[in-house]
Amino acid sequence: MSFSGLAYVLFTVLLAIISGGIIVYYYNPKRKKQIEEPKHRMLDDDL
Repeated sequence: MSFSGLAYVLFTVLLAIISGGIIVYYYNPKRKKQIEEPKHRMLDDDL
C-alpha cells in the first residue's frame, strides 16, 4: 500500500472515531436535561 493510500485510510478512521465520540457525547444520558431544556423553554408561554 502506498503512502497516500495509507493516509486516506488513517484519515477515514480518524474521522469515524471523532464522529463516534461526538455521538456518544451528545447522546449521553447525563446531558439529556441540558439538551431538552431549550425545546421546553421555546414551548413555554411568555404571557
